[in-house]
Amino acid sequence: MATFHTPMITLNDGNLIPQIGLGVLRIDDEGVTPVVESALEAGYRHIDGAAGYNNEAGVGRALKNTGFTEGELRKSLWVTTKLRDSEQGYDSARKAFDRQLSLLQLDYVDMYMLHWPTPFDWRSGETWKAFQEFRAEGRVRTLGVCNFLPEHLDRLHEETGEYPAVNQIELHPTWQQREVVDYCKAHSIAVEAYSPMARGADLNAGNGTIERIAAAHGVTPAQVILRWHIENGTIIIPKSAHVERQKQNLDLFGFVLTPEEHAAIDALDGPTRAGHDPMTFTYA
Repeated sequence: MATFHTPMITLNDGNLIPQIGLGVLRIDDEGVTPVVESALEAGYRHIDGAAGYNNEAGVGRALKNTGFTEGELRKSLWVTTKLRDSEQGYDSARKAFDRQLSLLQLDYVDMYMLHWPTPFDWRSGETWKAFQEFRAEGRVRTLGVCNFLPEHLDRLHEETGEYPAVNQIELHPTWQQREVVDYCKAHSIAVEAYSPMARGADLNAGNGTIERIAAAHGVTPAQVILRWHIENGTIIIPKSAHVERQKQNLDLFGFVLTPEEHAAIDALDGPTRAGHDPMTFTYA
């Protein structure tokens, strides 16, 4: 098994999360099992899933097949899943979480997250009460949210007296969400980036800026972007179903961006997201 020393990020609840994880969005339930198995073999110790991805059973099979559902291997692994938006609410969240644990074949998950803020049907406050109970019961270690803007984080805090430990948002060189990132830093909320390469679109960003930096270091454009995230202190969950790319996405610590290179990537920020608008989107 390859050995990678992934940095750990200390969260506001004291838990440590591996800075690099594997995302499993858009991988079907059957196909996700070998993908997670190969990632664990490559050295990943952080798997990011969700009820809305419709593949939790496949993730659970991979964890069971590789021995990561119990004992010391389980303790070494960070598993995140997310509540389906249609199941927000106190009672429905409690039922959903029981089902999700069963599918994952786990006694607990390391992080449970609200997937979208759904401001048009806000139930985050009452849902969070169920989340707090899961944590008190020892079935969840850390509570997080995804796609929350500052106004959503303010409202959640007003209703529950608590900020999440993590806010997972779309974040990449051409969509840096600086206002959200600054708010999170000011409130000790760790930022986690999904679509960290804009689903591949940012590999060619800046008229070859990323490619030129990659050539200077003898690495891939993907590694340059992921290294930029690492240097920013962002948690990243790049998705790859290919073993060699999974390994490359972990192998980010043999080079350092110069201040000029880092600034050049900072300058790629733009007005266009690759994914959905948190004011309107929901996983049904």
